Amino acid sequence: MRDSYHEELDSISDGLVELARLAGSAMGRATTALLDADLELAESVIAADEKLDQLHHDLENRSIALLARQQPVATDLRIVVTSLRMSADLERSGDLARHVAKLARLRYPDSAVPSDLHPIILEMGQLAQRLIAKAGQVIATKDVEAALELERDDDRMDELHRELFAHLLDDRWHHGVETAVDVTLCGRYYERFADHAVSVAKRVVFLVTGEHADDFVPEPGDES
Repeated sequence: MRDSYHEELDSISDGLVELARLAGSAMGRATTALLDADLELAESVIAADEKLDQLHHDLENRSIALLARQQPVATDLRIVVTSLRMSADLERSGDLARHVAKLARLRYPDSAVPSDLHPIILEMGQLAQRLIAKAGQVIATKDVEAALELERDDDRMDELHRELFAHLLDDRWHHGVETAVDVTLCGRYYERFADHAVSVAKRVVFLVTGEHADDFVPEPGDES
């Protein structure tokens, strides 16, 4: 019975890794659809979000069932409860990728992003993918050091977000109010996506150590 129980815990972890992979793939494809005004690709991202939602609901149901059947305590309870929260973070990440794709669809056949801002949005999309991929790796490996690094990695996303706003507030902005709103929303989607990746990493720190990431102090010799 215990072997089956721990196999189920491992299976939930594997499901979280898959959720991270799906969210990263969705954001990558949504970014391409946005910059290339690719309607077909945007529609495929929007449709594929259903698979991510189904996986999230499956993980949620399995975790709740495990709580009811096994009534875990201590570390095992922490694993199940934290997994529920990580699943919610990753599902919301998928929603944000869908929002980017919907923006691409809304402005088709034009791109919602002016060409002079394409490099910033492209970097935000690529960084979002790297952050969520690292979050998935952290879930799989339970690597606390890598988890703590992820918040520092997110600093670049914040820089890009500020850079985007600098363009919007520049007196030379000539793309109009509607495009300004589109770009503002877009920047917010990428920033929130990155925040969810950081949230997942922080939850892994809590899962492994029992301490919140903001309070966790590495043992001497563990710091890089």
